[in-house]
Amino acid sequence: MFERMFGFFSTDMAIDLGTANTLVYIENKGVVLNEPSVVALSTVNGRHNVLAVGNEAKQMLGKTPEHIRAIRPLRDGVIADFAVAEEMIKYFIKKIHNNRFLSASPRIVICVPYGATAVERRAIQESAEEAGAREVYLIEEPMAAAIGAGLPITEARGSIVVDIGGGTTEVAVISLGGIVYAKSIRAGGDRMDEDIVTYIRKNFNLLIGESTAEKIKKEIGSAVMLQNSKDITMTIKGRSLIDGNPKEIEITQRHVSEALMDAVSIIAEGVKDALEQIPPELVADIIDSGITLTGGGALLANLDAVVSHITGVFVKVAENPLNCVVLGTGQALEEISKSDSILLKIY
Repeated sequence: MFERMFGFFSTDMAIDLGTANTLVYIENKGVVLNEPSVVALSTVNGRHNVLAVGNEAKQMLGKTPEHIRAIRPLRDGVIADFAVAEEMIKYFIKKIHNNRFLSASPRIVICVPYGATAVERRAIQESAEEAGAREVYLIEEPMAAAIGAGLPITEARGSIVVDIGGGTTEVAVISLGGIVYAKSIRAGGDRMDEDIVTYIRKNFNLLIGESTAEKIKKEIGSAVMLQNSKDITMTIKGRSLIDGNPKEIEITQRHVSEALMDAVSIIAEGVKDALEQIPPELVADIIDSGITLTGGGALLANLDAVVSHITGVFVKVAENPLNCVVLGTGQALEEISKSDSILLKIY
């Protein structure tokens, strides 16, 4: 009652620290922030200063003068620049805090890739502590994705989740509240964007940026062209590699599916490898329950059909796949006393 009278409320939060985007979940409030994991830095007399973070910084990608860099501190699912990543984490936490009347320093649960090293985990924890957290817990990304997708992780039967993020795809088989098998595949949304850039350069002599490639993937991307499907088109702009002039061309969904062929195959084969590595009893469970796709990459058209064709198992896309990881991390936060077995506390 005291909290209701004076406007206090819990500011405990869950953070999905993704290669492409960072999402923040506040206890009893839901997802309150979803911004790109991008930081813009200026260099003056050898000193680096943070100019912008998130949406504002992403708009600067590929457009900055020499003394400004717009960078992504996480690459391939891991932290590539510790100092910049720390600034980004602190910025997002403080952005949430500045809009709220704090009753106490918050507890924070942060999602980390399955293969994150002890050094990376420590760096993430210390960043959150410096931003004002009183307690910091970590949860592995595939476990958070499975919880957010509503899979029965505590039951004595196998569930498989494939979380397709910006830097990596994480495949995990979970049973009895633990990860039985997990594999991190260096193929995700970023690899798809790079493959589109390469394909258009080779086949159309046109140079485009990553932002344009991402737009192409989202608007007409497809893992495979199904029979009798309409081949939709899109007009794109870039720089001609022949004369250096600006140029506009039209590409089709079939072109994009050809560009994405390698990345899609790597993901599908990674899922097949996981099924070959686990006990047959768990495989039997998975045949019954199917494979669940989460993450932004799960939204790629017909990806479920390709994975199902390669593995021979029914595949479904989770409801709200973009938010599965942060929602699962948030659920672990709200039931923190029951989540001891899945949370990683670094001392």
